[in-house]
Amino acid sequence: MIHDKKEFGIGLVLLTGFFIVLFAIFSPLLEGGKNTIDYLDGVFNSISKNSAYYISDIAEKAKKHDGSTVTLSVTAADAGQADRMNKLFTVAGSTVVVDATKLKVSGDLGQILNAVLADADLMFKNEGTAVSDKYGVEAKLALYDWHRALGAMSKDLDKQGKFAASKIVRDAQTKGVEPAYNYYGIEAVPMSSMFWVVLAALVGYVVYTIWYGYAILFLFEGWGLKLEH
Repeated sequence: MIHDKKEFGIGLVLLTGFFIVLFAIFSPLLEGGKNTIDYLDGVFNSISKNSAYYISDIAEKAKKHDGSTVTLSVTAADAGQADRMNKLFTVAGSTVVVDATKLKVSGDLGQILNAVLADADLMFKNEGTAVSDKYGVEAKLALYDWHRALGAMSKDLDKQGKFAASKIVRDAQTKGVEPAYNYYGIEAVPMSSMFWVVLAALVGYVVYTIWYGYAILFLFEGWGLKLEH
């Protein structure tokens, strides 16, 4: 039984409008067949990428390890990855002995880090073709292999008590390779260039949430249901 037809009608109109807008938000109405959620996801990814570049800072710190000779044990996930890692380290100037999925790597740590960060920098700038041409594999696969190799290197350096070297290797992995891999293909844009889009999204979110709240409020009051303390 409807208690107040006017309030119920207002609530029904608001709720209908809410779902019409919701349908529009998820419809592919924008350029490239994107919906509003896809577009905003791209905007926020581009903004976050712009503030996630640490490669040059890590490269500067890595210079302290130039000339530092290391011998490391690296274990690949399978024989295929072991072969690819062999190529990575060889191109980086290291000597590699492969035994099934295990690699014994001997080389200059600074030189290895320089190679890793150079690849990460290219990928961060969406220049993956240069990386794939260098190793003969898909660019993201090469970076994935570097990520696993760096993790194994860091653990082995910890075992050897070379903690400063282990830290810079972890930094190269987490602040260099990971962002480059995750943001590959995304264009970095400064927050200032998207300020009004971000503001509109935030204001729209607040207004849309309030809109839904009032729709439910009027519907319930139209039914005669009221919240009381």
